[in-house]
Amino acid sequence: MLAIGSTYHRFTHVPALPASLLATLALWAGAAADAGASTLVIAGAGNGHGVGMSQDGAYGYAKHGWSSQAILAHYYSGTAIGQAPAGAVVRVLIGATVRRVPLERYVRGVVSAEVPSSWPLAVLEAQAIASRTYALTAHAGDRSKIGQRFDVYSDTRSQVYRGAAAETAQTNAAVAATAGQIVTYAGRPAITYFFASSGGMTEDVQNAFPGSQPQPWLRGVPDPYESAQSGWRLSLSFQAAATRLQGLVKGSFRGIEVLRRGRSPRILTAAILGSAGTTQIDGPTLASRLGLRDTWAYFSVRAGTGPAKPEPDPSGFAPAASPTATPARSAPITRQGGVSAAAGTEAAVSASSIRASGGTSAQG
Repeated sequence: MLAIGSTYHRFTHVPALPASLLATLALWAGAAADAGASTLVIAGAGNGHGVGMSQDGAYGYAKHGWSSQAILAHYYSGTAIGQAPAGAVVRVLIGATVRRVPLERYVRGVVSAEVPSSWPLAVLEAQAIASRTYALTAHAGDRSKIGQRFDVYSDTRSQVYRGAAAETAQTNAAVAATAGQIVTYAGRPAITYFFASSGGMTEDVQNAFPGSQPQPWLRGVPDPYESAQSGWRLSLSFQAAATRLQGLVKGSFRGIEVLRRGRSPRILTAAILGSAGTTQIDGPTLASRLGLRDTWAYFSVRAGTGPAKPEPDPSGFAPAASPTATPARSAPITRQGGVSAAAGTEAAVSASSIRASGGTSAQG
């Protein structure tokens, strides 16, 4: 057996490669090493689809003394409070069974499943009214494959319904105080999408749900009382990003360029950059493929251990862009939002702990 260091193991018999080929191989090896060591760094804000009422933002408004009606009027522009039809029933898909649940009983089973029951009463009331309205205006199962028509799923595809198990004294009081109240626009019930956290501004419905028609009450508005927890960061190796974007990357993955953003900095369209070309993609699809909390995202690339360099972004929104408009002092207050004695840990309740619900998949 030959030793590894023997003269015979020196490949002196192999002809020398041309200098030009060696240079090309070196460039390829360097590019491969750089790509292998590169990281896609994503900085974002918000949690959910961004349309309608932000639960985290509503909490902030309530802490600043806003009533439930003032909160709803802010998030659903130009709306008023109306009355639900007497004897209304909600058809809820639970598992493979459609259950018919009286409207008020249904809302009692939703509110604390959507927001913490220890939150201010104004938030619980706003959630009760929004959930009641959503149940009357959603038609998730009109094209049901199970052969039964239904109004809402019992999970985040519509809004979370847990029945009597979700009821608490605080949330039941909020439902009772708002019994029958719904959000209306021009005298008709107005679908009330809601979600966990806006990041600082909500979004126009047609931007968040591609193919949807604009609605005057579902327009982006500033949301200045969002908590600090609404910001987030994610880092992915180029290899991991390419895996998540499989089928969309032409050649080797090189990064992401945002092309257009909405009323807020949420992404409308972006380009996936590859060594063999680019692929255009809409914001919701991009966020879903990458596993992002929201389409409010900015991209940078870090090569090795160096600093992250921002990706091209001709959208016109700087990464620091975040609305800071202060709500009008004259906002109508019909009930002072109070916090129950159990709400001593408000700082620990982050936006990510709230479900991004209220029609997340309503357009899908």
